[in-house]
Amino acid sequence: MTARILIVCTGNICRSPLAEQLLRDNLRSAGIDAVVTSAGTRAMSGSAMTPEAAALSLQYGASNTEHVARQLTEKLIADADLVLTATRDHRRDVVTLLPKATRYTFTLNQFARLVAPADAEDGTAFAADASRADDQTGLDFPAFIASVASTRGLHPSPNPPTLDDVEDPYRQPAAVYDRAAAAINASVTTITAALIAAGA
Repeated sequence: MTARILIVCTGNICRSPLAEQLLRDNLRSAGIDAVVTSAGTRAMSGSAMTPEAAALSLQYGASNTEHVARQLTEKLIADADLVLTATRDHRRDVVTLLPKATRYTFTLNQFARLVAPADAEDGTAFAADASRADDQTGLDFPAFIASVASTRGLHPSPNPPTLDDVEDPYRQPAAVYDRAAAAINASVTTITAALIAAGA
């Protein structure tokens, strides 16, 4: 089945389109069937990515940086199997719009932390269960997400909690853009590897 992944930040011109493009290309290269989109909680609707974010997207291997910012809506959230946000505040905004989305909404860094190789023992268990749920025709993506969500309470929040956030580089120096892009790329790489391991 085609996984539907929505990535959310504030303006939808820096962090979320960068994550969208890197995750889309990583999953495509891995042969994983997914539709990856993005939106902003206070989107600069109609705008392209910032030049800095677009340059970093290409630097990290994105094949295309064409982008038009759009506002986050309840329907976009409802249509997704997985919502990944730049920060905990964005995660709260998503769940405020659609409370039931708490089951499949994580910050990008949080989701990567939950599926990281350090959790391989847990990951193997829920990946196998999710695959069986789809009669071994491929990964049942919603079941996989539900299994990951069920492990949230088993893992303490990082210290400091801001490690689950990607800092906002908008109108900030190049060094902030670099840090944000490196964090996004690291999480995207971890998530892709976890989906490959789960049999997506």
